[in-house]
This record gives sequence, structure tokens and C-alpha cells, in this order.
Amino acid sequence: MLREALWVAAGAAIIAIVLFDVFATVIVPRPVPGTLLLSSYVRSAMWRGWRGAFLAVQPAVRREMILSFFAPLFILTVLAIWLGALIFGFGCMFNGLASQLRPPSGGLGQTMYFAGTTLLTIGYGDIVPVAGGARAVALIAGATGLGTVAIVLAFLFSVVSSYRQRELFLITLDARAGAPPSGVALLEIHAQLGLVGDLPGFFNAAQNWCAHVLDTHLAYPVLCYFRSSHVGASWVAALGAVLDAATLVLSTLRDVPHGEAQLAHSVGSHVVYDVAKHFHLMQAGAPAVDRAEFQAARARLAAAGFRLDAEDDAWPRFCRLRAEYAASLNRMADYWAIAPAQWIGDRSPLAGRPD
Repeated sequence: MLREALWVAAGAAIIAIVLFDVFATVIVPRPVPGTLLLSSYVRSAMWRGWRGAFLAVQPAVRREMILSFFAPLFILTVLAIWLGALIFGFGCMFNGLASQLRPPSGGLGQTMYFAGTTLLTIGYGDIVPVAGGARAVALIAGATGLGTVAIVLAFLFSVVSSYRQRELFLITLDARAGAPPSGVALLEIHAQLGLVGDLPGFFNAAQNWCAHVLDTHLAYPVLCYFRSSHVGASWVAALGAVLDAATLVLSTLRDVPHGEAQLAHSVGSHVVYDVAKHFHLMQAGAPAVDRAEFQAARARLAAAGFRLDAEDDAWPRFCRLRAEYAASLNRMADYWAIAPAQWIGDRSPLAGRPD
């Protein structure tokens, strides 16, 4: 009797762990600490292996294509792991209730087979429960299988919808800031097209985009691994371009309204902080731009027609504002193997950009 009870208890514990993982990953609309989730460990281990195996692939276009396979593959893999673990868990429970099955169970292998046909609602009928406990577990197993697959399908549609909304902003940013995007180029292009007066509207749209990224990418962290379908674009580089442009407006430019830029900087820095904290990528440090690069950016902005504050006044402000996000953003770009862009990401690990 004790042996049977231990089998039932062990199976119930495995099922509870898996169902909590499904609940927290798919249904809970807020970040859950990764230390509590099986899928978080699977995702981290898979990404380390995937990134390590394909980071050096050349040309860059091929590397981007291979890296883009990771997120969809992870979703399919974690679904298979959930179903496999549930089959094992229910198999353990049925093994403890073997006396209530007909024909009598031949061991764990046979009860796992019965659990699989029940969980997947195949129901061949070659094994049937004949008593209350086994019948109840069989009903729960069937409902659990249907529910898990349905929830994951709904989750997949939600992820795809969120991904498409994220990408819409990247398409418009490509025209405004170049590819890969750059905060300096963003300001230059607006000046060249006579759209300096449109900058507050752009920063307002960027705030909404940042809020969308913050909400969806923490609720569904797998979205962070989805790469853009557009050459030279990425959500990390786009975030950096928006923040760099806002930082340059706040620290360096005259005659450009600062209100919306300040809000965009605040919301964007919030995104960097929360995402980096969730993935343990937080890093404090210098703004990762030396003064010569800052001077070159100032020269480009002056040539575009902007009036600038004195360099000795602007440089400390620029360093202070950029230090709020630059180091963590750099680690995020490196972690997700984002192709380097001006002032965005580690400039050493990725050779070349998509052509």
C-alpha cells in the first residue's frame, strides 16, 4: 500500500510542477521568477547551446536566419516537454493505481502508454480503469491534455500578435533612423526632411511602443528571442536608437522640445532596466561612447542644421543620461547576438552585418 501511495504522490508532484509552469508561462500576465519555472531553465540552456553553436556562422544573413529559428523551436520543444512530463506523471499515478486497471498493469511502461493515450484523447480501449480512483485520474488526464494544447495554441496566437505589433514600429523606424537604426541618423534624417517639428510626435509614438514591449516581453519572455524579419532591424537596436536620440536631444540640442524626449527616455530606460533585471543582464558603467565619438556626432548634427549647446556643458549631461541604460543595453545586445549598430551592442562578437 505504501509503495502504491508513493507512486501516486510522485506522479501528482510532477503533474503539479508542470501545470504550474504552464499556468505561469502562458496565463499569468506578468513576469514570474525564472527559478520557479521548468521552461525557464530549458530556454536558457537551449539558447546558450544555440547561440554558441551558430554565433560564428558566416555570412551574417545566414547566421541571422539560423538564430531566428530558435524562438519557434523553443515553443515546440517546451510543449513536447510539458506533454512528455505530464504523460510520465500520470503514468506514475496509474502505476500506483495498477490494481484498478484492466487488464492488470505490466509496469510503468504500460501505465505510461495508457496515460499517453488518455492524455492525448486517443483512447484505444485496450486498457480501461474499472474503479473510482483510476477513473477519476483518467478523466483528469484527458482534460489536462486538451487544456494544455488549447492553452499553448492560444499562447502562440498571442505571441505572434505581439510580435507583429512590435515589428510595425521597426518598419517605420527603418525610414526614420536607417538600418541598423542609429539615434544620430534619426535626428539627421528628421532635419534633412524638415521634420524636426515632428520629433515630439515621434517620441510620443516611441513611448507607446516601449510600453508595449515592456508589457508583452516581460509577460512572455520568449518574445525577446524572436528576431526581426527585416534585414538590419532588431527590437534591441531600435530601443537603443530611440534612447540615444532622446539623450542627444536632452543633453545637446537647442530649440527642440524636451518634454516628449524626456518621457521617451524615461520609459525606454524602464524597459532596459526591467528586461535586463529579468534576464540577469543588469550592468552599471560608463556610457560606452568616448568623447571623440560624441564630437563626431555633434559635427553631424551641426551639419544637419541643429543648434548645439557648448560641448563642455553637453558632455557631462550626455554621460549621465546614457549611463542609465547603455551598459545593460550592451549586455542585452550581446546576449541576444544582435548585429552591431552605432553605439548599440558589443562591437566585437558579431563580424559583419546582414547585407
